[in-house]
Amino acid sequence: MAQRKVSVLARVRDKIAYIAYFIESKGMPDTAKEFVDDCMQFFENLNNPKIKHRPCSNLVWNKKGYRCATFRKKFIVAFIDREDEIIICDFVPQKLVSSRI
Repeated sequence: MAQRKVSVLARVRDKIAYIAYFIESKGMPDTAKEFVDDCMQFFENLNNPKIKHRPCSNLVWNKKGYRCATFRKKFIVAFIDREDEIIICDFVPQKLVSSRI
């Protein structure tokens, strides 16, 4: 079975860049690069059609049909799961999502 395309929205890329910049500003440029690489690898792993992630528990995301996955136990990745494509729509700290439910 062919792999699905993974698209990352600009706002998600901006959030990841902001976090990486923060890590780098603390004097850890290698860790910042590793964080970005791990994010992108995680997004690519979401394209496995045999794995179905749970619908988001956040009411707004749930109404939009997003599915959620946890990244590094601290971040929630919200995405649209289509037959031919995964669209990464949001990337937020888990503690912020819990407060919106």
